[in-house]
Amino acid sequence: MPAAAVPINIHLRVTLPDDLPTLFEFQCDPAANQLAGTKPRDLPAFNARWEELLRDPAGARVTPRVIIAAGALVGSINIFEQEGTDSIGYWIAREHWGRGIATRAISLMIAEVATRPLFARVAVTNVASLRALERNGFVESSRRHCPATERSVAREMITLVIG
Repeated sequence: MPAAAVPINIHLRVTLPDDLPTLFEFQCDPAANQLAGTKPRDLPAFNARWEELLRDPAGARVTPRVIIAAGALVGSINIFEQEGTDSIGYWIAREHWGRGIATRAISLMIAEVATRPLFARVAVTNVASLRALERNGFVESSRRHCPATERSVAREMITLVIG
């Protein structure tokens, strides 16, 4: 994707309780869930999870941020513990796909949080997400089949790392 496709003013800010209704709608998108190999949380489970995340404003366990592009909330990005490693995850609203927002948000987040190594886990079918991570210096470290869980469908996953 050419650099010109990236909106000029993308920035991250701390996730606030007022952001949660918008983030809930994003995570309910069927196309996004299919691409990521995930299942949306229902509203009570979503709220409980975010309540837990927002109790840690200093970012000792998780670093929740929202992605703002052209003044609008377009997604979320977090660094969190997963499988015993510091990991990055993000979600971009479908109407903002293909604009370089994930690539830029990853860049901003890894500049803000110096934790290394930092891991990412992506469904092999999510080619755009893989490209965004690779453009930011992540390299593939392993692949594995993941069985279905309460939050995901069975899928092939790639683990990437930046050191």
